[in-house]
Amino acid sequence: MNTHQCDLVVVGSGPGGYVAAIRASQLGLKTICVERDRLGGVCLNWGCIPSKALLKNAEYMNFLNHADDYGFNLTGIGFDFPKVIQRSRGVAEKMSNGISFLFKKYKVQSVKGNGFIKSRNSVEVRDENGTVTDVIECKNVIYATGARSRMIPGIEVDRKKILTSTEAMLQQEMPKSMIIMGSGAIGVEFAYFYNAYGAKVTIIEMMKGIVPVEDEDVSKELERNFKKSGMTILTETKVISAKAKGDMAEVVIQKKDGTQETLTADIALSAIGVQGNIENVGLEGLGVTIERGWIKVDKYMRTNVEGIYAIGDVAGPPWLAHKATAEGHVAAEFLAGHHTDGVDYSNIPGCTYCQPQIASLGLTEAKAKAAGYEIKVGKFPFTASGKAHGIGKTAGFVKLIFDAKYGEFLGAHMIGADVTELIAEMGLAKSLEATGPTIFKTIHAHPTLSEAVMEAAAVAFGECVHL
Repeated sequence: MNTHQCDLVVVGSGPGGYVAAIRASQLGLKTICVERDRLGGVCLNWGCIPSKALLKNAEYMNFLNHADDYGFNLTGIGFDFPKVIQRSRGVAEKMSNGISFLFKKYKVQSVKGNGFIKSRNSVEVRDENGTVTDVIECKNVIYATGARSRMIPGIEVDRKKILTSTEAMLQQEMPKSMIIMGSGAIGVEFAYFYNAYGAKVTIIEMMKGIVPVEDEDVSKELERNFKKSGMTILTETKVISAKAKGDMAEVVIQKKDGTQETLTADIALSAIGVQGNIENVGLEGLGVTIERGWIKVDKYMRTNVEGIYAIGDVAGPPWLAHKATAEGHVAAEFLAGHHTDGVDYSNIPGCTYCQPQIASLGLTEAKAKAAGYEIKVGKFPFTASGKAHGIGKTAGFVKLIFDAKYGEFLGAHMIGADVTELIAEMGLAKSLEATGPTIFKTIHAHPTLSEAVMEAAAVAFGECVHL
């Protein structure tokens, strides 16, 4: 058994954990990061990064299927589906190796195994059989253990016919049909991917519209585009059960009027939320407060137990990699004695990488009204954008929300080509308390998709000349 001493142990190496470990080491703390699987966590190995590789492949597939729109005469287009998956895994492998390089560069020690906190100053590392391989004495601990797909009663996940997102990105055979339960970011991204390769996709959503956390106009626009591409979308529909039946996945649904129907497909994906990895890591023995399945923390990411911190998915929503990274910076800087204002949760962008893409931050139109604001709304469609026409992607729009009294920017809601690359401008605008005139009087390069941001702000204040 190995023994170690350090200032900080980070349990988990996802986008929160590895950032916290590196930042703490940069600030002079001797840091050890414990990881049971591959460096980079779920996001880098099984989520954010490899899924974007798959989605780029799907985008190319859609282009090839419509190549004649661009003047290309292509026939007999085929694809090697296992190679598509292999490319995605290769991207994840490179990124994981990159974390290993950064750990060496910044002198973060990596220990393989399951981290279990015996006391606020002692962490055990156990192998797959539960044998203790390492004991680490430390001054502080950061939990960054992440989350996993939520298991829903009645949905019998067997990882062969009823899948989680992990199995959905590892399929070696292209299914002819697929049912997706849940239409959040994970659900609609996989819907786009498999639809691009010809699968008959059915999306089931309990709420009124798909991507229900987004602005209502964005939800309607994505649904319109998905239906145009051949998908079936069943909203206000509840999943009663899902199970493997022979060679098929069988899903029983209940519609708004109470009637039930049985659907079948080659595979079905459960994409109905996540749950925190709070079991078997020592929380119970420490007395760390848990609320609704998540570790409760303050603005500095401290739990109720001195010296114990929690960041990322395990510390609650929003379940986003960049939120975890921001919390990792806060926790590391605070426990190293540096000033931090904490995370501004009102200014965290959300991005969905299907096509058309979705990007948003701040208040939706409905939430702004509910908060008591009198608002101005500016909406500029990409059908009025020269750059969008030039690249052949005119679906969607930019919608901005402003306070009518002072002109303060309150929220941005975008759907269209590469809008995930446009949202950072809005985050900067919000952090600087920008007004509508500030945005539309800032010169945007022409022709660019980003002009739609400027134009939407101008629409809100009655100064747009291109719509």
